[in-house]
Amino acid sequence: MLDQWLAALEATQFARALGNSMLVYPLVNAGHIFGVALLVGSIVPLDLRLLSAWRSQPLAPLWHVLTRTAAVGLVLAILFGFLLFATRATEYAASPLFLAKMAIVAAATANALVLRVAFPRAVPDGRVNGAAPRPVCAAAAFSIIAWLAVLTLGRLVGYF
Repeated sequence: MLDQWLAALEATQFARALGNSMLVYPLVNAGHIFGVALLVGSIVPLDLRLLSAWRSQPLAPLWHVLTRTAAVGLVLAILFGFLLFATRATEYAASPLFLAKMAIVAAATANALVLRVAFPRAVPDGRVNGAAPRPVCAAAAFSIIAWLAVLTLGRLVGYF
């Protein structure tokens, strides 16, 4: 059933036109990369700050701006990523690298959502002068590792 749905998605006029476009496909790809750049470019500095980097910088303003920027990046990456997926759905769905990437995206997104809910409880005033509480540090470390794995797997999917 899933194979039929993937084949039907790939066969849509939209997916075929997108895959054959010399202009739109690269723009959609650039949109995906822009979303990933916003996401990872926001998450890594925030996670490093949670892990005690740049202790002199107040955490609350960084948290406020970077979590929102990361969320916009995630939405863009998902939106443009789905468009890219539609052009070769059956191929991507059969790729262990792609499936691993999607599983890690899901885990990293869940981690971010848990951290978004748990952080205000763990650090009510948003101040972390030293190290954040251990669960927050663990979530930040996992986040960095997970998003770097997503980047790596995303590049490998394009080559294998």
